[in-house]
Amino acid sequence: MEGFNKETEIRLINFFNNAIEPEEMAKLIRQVNYALSLCSMRRCETTESQIRTIEDNFYWLNKLAEALDPYLDVE
Repeated sequence: MEGFNKETEIRLINFFNNAIEPEEMAKLIRQVNYALSLCSMRRCETTESQIRTIEDNFYWLNKLAEALDPYLDVE
């Protein structure tokens, strides 16, 4: 996989320098993941075809949260 292009890198740097701290973003991502998981487990108007998409999104959002603020990797 290739890295980000320069424009994307600049936008991400600006976002985290001006909008939100990476640790806060990671916290928000984890909260959203929790809500998605809970809703999915309770089948809150979630069809079977949406379950796989939610599982994939949960995985990638967790990976992003870990990249922003390693929490699960801490021993």
